[in-house]
Amino acid sequence: MTDTRSPSDDERRLAELGYKQELARSWSGFSNFAISFTIVSILTGGLASYGIGLANGGPITMAWGWPLVSVMVLFIGLAMAELSSAYPTSGGLYWWASRLGGPVWGWFTGWFNLIGQIAVTAAIDYGAAIFTTVVLNVIGLDIGTDRTAIFVVFVAILILHAVLNVIGPQLSAVITDVSACWHVGGVMIFVLVLGFGANHHQSVGFVFTQTVDNGAVGFGGVAFSFLLGLLHAQYTFTGYDASAHMSEETHDAARMAAKGIINTIIVSAVAGYLLIMAVTFAIPNLDDALDPEQNSGYPVIYILENSLTSFWSGLLLVIAAIAQLFCGYASVTAASRMLFAFSRDGAVPGSALWSTLSARKVPVHAVVFISFFAFVLLIPSMLVPPASAPTAYAAATSIATIGLYIAYGIPILLRQLRGGRFRVGPWQLGAWHRPIGVVALTWIVVISVLFILPTDDRGYPRNDEFTWNTVNYAPITLMAVVGAIGIWWLVSARTWFTGPKRTVDEPPADEPDSETAAA
Repeated sequence: MTDTRSPSDDERRLAELGYKQELARSWSGFSNFAISFTIVSILTGGLASYGIGLANGGPITMAWGWPLVSVMVLFIGLAMAELSSAYPTSGGLYWWASRLGGPVWGWFTGWFNLIGQIAVTAAIDYGAAIFTTVVLNVIGLDIGTDRTAIFVVFVAILILHAVLNVIGPQLSAVITDVSACWHVGGVMIFVLVLGFGANHHQSVGFVFTQTVDNGAVGFGGVAFSFLLGLLHAQYTFTGYDASAHMSEETHDAARMAAKGIINTIIVSAVAGYLLIMAVTFAIPNLDDALDPEQNSGYPVIYILENSLTSFWSGLLLVIAAIAQLFCGYASVTAASRMLFAFSRDGAVPGSALWSTLSARKVPVHAVVFISFFAFVLLIPSMLVPPASAPTAYAAATSIATIGLYIAYGIPILLRQLRGGRFRVGPWQLGAWHRPIGVVALTWIVVISVLFILPTDDRGYPRNDEFTWNTVNYAPITLMAVVGAIGIWWLVSARTWFTGPKRTVDEPPADEPDSETAAA
């Protein structure tokens, strides 16, 4: 039977951009915000990677580092929001880069984004496994808390998230809506319980001035340690591009995706700061919180268990674990849509498989792809000595952060180069696009250099005690992948990858930013 429905504004705009409506457009603006807010998940990155910040810079990294990163991320988010309004497609970052710079820019942006999406999914679900393992032991399932138990739970969580994603987009919208409420309520409970129930509180002076010089790093002192510790906040603020990747499933996407990005950053910045401050004020003993023999590599769990009664610490661990499960689920959802869009345009080996939709309008094979490679990325956590497992987790967070932020930065750069030839959407920055873009790009360069550095002096080859177990393998992994896709482009892909492929017959939109536009 022929579909006689009149196309919506969203469908008409999507057709102008070259695609027919294939995914189910069933998401509200709140759901679009909720998935990005869920993936940023201050109860995930803010807690699971808390030890990175505490060990590098100490309490001042929490008190001053979080606000600093929040402001810088807002600049990046503003620039991305303008792009998502102009081009509301599931391809998001890579599509923007292809339109503004051509196939080669889209190729590299897409691969950086895909690598980052896989890495952030791996890091989120591994962090969730850490907290879930503790909770399972608290409720009486004595499975242990060693790295083997954590890895087994990690694999189980990946499988759970894949299965739930296959069920359908309507369930995804419901879960992310519930998740947003859970995160806000969870933060409020954390703040109240730690504020009124902790058996000890540090002074304001301790929280805002106490430093930790990571002596394992042989240069830079406290200032350098502080900069390395910013990975804690920067990693937390990843994944808000999900609002763009869900554009083809969101009503009024040209406005709602942009608002989803901005609202996610603002709400996460405020609520996250309250959460991090509550945890930092409740530190019972800083030396013990930093001692691997006392904290098993994860200071937040130590802080909760030693600052609260078993009931309250158990409750907060359950709240955090459930939030992290929501986060990992949403990450698989967004990553699978990015892979679907990238494959729809033929960029990934086996593209026909990864871009296939089920009867429920779900890219099932893309879901499996993301879940499998997230598993592969954390295998090194089982190959290094047990004491180095947190190092493998930190490396995964570095890969996620660098990969995603490079992918964020490329289309922002290209938009800057386009200047007045860029066709804006209904949400725009106007003349402010220039200074906002410059600040955003500068920050991306700074963090990309910082987070490839080891946080242990033994990870530098110049050290006589150099060991591969302490190396930050983020730059090695990224260079290997970038080298591979670069060679692939030069040898083959440049002859067949032409960027986004049209799936509708409508003529292209009259874009002032097209190659033939006047300056």
